Amino acid sequence: MLAALTVRDIVLIETAALEFAPGLNVLTGETGAGKSILLDALGLAAGGRAGARAGVRPGAGQGSATAVFEPPKGNAAFALLTEQSIPAESEIVLRRTLSQDGRTRAYVNDEPIGVALLRDIGGSLLEVHGQADDRGLFDVATHRGILDTFAAHDTLLRETATAFAAFDGARKALADLKAQVAAAEADAEYIRHAADELTTLDPEEGEEARLASEKALLSNATRIAEDVNAAAELLAGDKGAATSISGALKRLSRMNEDARRAAQSAEQALDQAYNAVEEARRELEVLQTRLDIEPGQLEKVEDRIHDLRSAARKYGVPTDGLVKLAADFRFKRDAIGGGGNQVKQAEAAVAAARTAFLTAAGKLSKSRAAAARKLEAAVAGELAPLKLGHAKFRVALETLGEDAATAHGLERVALEVATVEGAAFGSLTKIASGGELARFSLALKVALAERTPPAALVFDEVDRGVGGAVADAVGERLQRLAQTTQVLLVTHSPQVAARAERHFRISRIGDKTKVALLDDDARLEEVARMLSGAAVTAEARAAARRLIDEARAPAKKRKRA
Repeated sequence: MLAALTVRDIVLIETAALEFAPGLNVLTGETGAGKSILLDALGLAAGGRAGARAGVRPGAGQGSATAVFEPPKGNAAFALLTEQSIPAESEIVLRRTLSQDGRTRAYVNDEPIGVALLRDIGGSLLEVHGQADDRGLFDVATHRGILDTFAAHDTLLRETATAFAAFDGARKALADLKAQVAAAEADAEYIRHAADELTTLDPEEGEEARLASEKALLSNATRIAEDVNAAAELLAGDKGAATSISGALKRLSRMNEDARRAAQSAEQALDQAYNAVEEARRELEVLQTRLDIEPGQLEKVEDRIHDLRSAARKYGVPTDGLVKLAADFRFKRDAIGGGGNQVKQAEAAVAAARTAFLTAAGKLSKSRAAAARKLEAAVAGELAPLKLGHAKFRVALETLGEDAATAHGLERVALEVATVEGAAFGSLTKIASGGELARFSLALKVALAERTPPAALVFDEVDRGVGGAVADAVGERLQRLAQTTQVLLVTHSPQVAARAERHFRISRIGDKTKVALLDDDARLEEVARMLSGAAVTAEARAAARRLIDEARAPAKKRKRA
């Protein structure tokens, strides 16, 4: 709900602070006192445009409007704040400042944000229906959501969206496959040649680096072999290290026991040295085997490196990319002959996904059609009492072709009216006056009351141009609507004002607008003034008392029930 509104230096308002109640909140006062300015300031705080009625007060540097909301936990505004990493627990504070040059700044919970985000958050918390501002009803893009909310077929919506995603994905996959097959067929000869050539070449991962290392080894093989052989001779020859160490060990072994104990450490060291020399000799033998090069082996390695590098240059890839390139060309080559089968399989997948989507969308369409008739009947039942008996309302469902289908189904939804008997139906913008539009919005909101998400509703002079029984009907519906959601409105009707849970009187003193929260006595006096004019009579007070008592009676009955 909207908990509070603070306005500073906007048009005629120097400062005004209003605390609202759940249920029906009304603003009354003389024409020109500034009632609509307060609503414009509220709209400004919620992301609306700064129009002529929401400018900075003359003499002030800047104006501001701050709206405090206490929405239920599931409200979409919390998700929007979470996405922006803006902390919010139970309270959301929207603030907008306005400078003399028309520039504005937006804040939520004291965090600066863009106006677009402010508008999205405000739209989740507040709905404005007025003489010149009924964005939700004017925007045909919202009409499908209104009907779906009334229909309450969330499961069908999810099933249709899921089926469409699968259908759309299958269509895109088929289109991509056909493009690949077409490209392969166009370059069939080149692809076959490249695939065969690279398959014959048969490159391996890391092959060039491995061959380069082998080439370096082979290029120095003769010199390396000589050095290795010489080292082996020094270790294992007749006068080599192994022979010398072995001879030393034999001499030590001939000594008597006492001498051997004295030379034990030396004998152990010689034994370890002999083992190490033997290990080195064996390693050199392995290396000698590797250096036993076959004639022409170096040339073979060089030719292989040349072939790999030539292929890499030819196809414009690094040598390490030849393995993947060969696989790609083989896939394309196979697609030339097997593409038809792959396309058939993809077409079958599209057909199955299409059937699933049309089935789900068909169920959704039937549900929408049934809900449309029910919504038409519900709204029609509200029109006559609201002095809109000449108007007709319908929910137009335009079937879309498959190419125009979306995740939302197979139809475009538009709420339309005919304002004159026999006239063609048209968009809601063709309603003759702002008052009629506001009353029509009221009729629609009453019809949707039990199924719409909770948000504060604002009506600007929904009772404009009506009185008597019609004004009473407007008030009764507003009071009924206020049982499920908070309502704030500007009214000139005593029948409506008498039903308020909280009543504010707006007055103009000199060039300033003042706001007063009325207690029971002041409220009685204000309703009497609205009945009789400036001179409040005893009869007017008595009539005001009857209106207030009658308005309270049904509320008490509902509370007892």
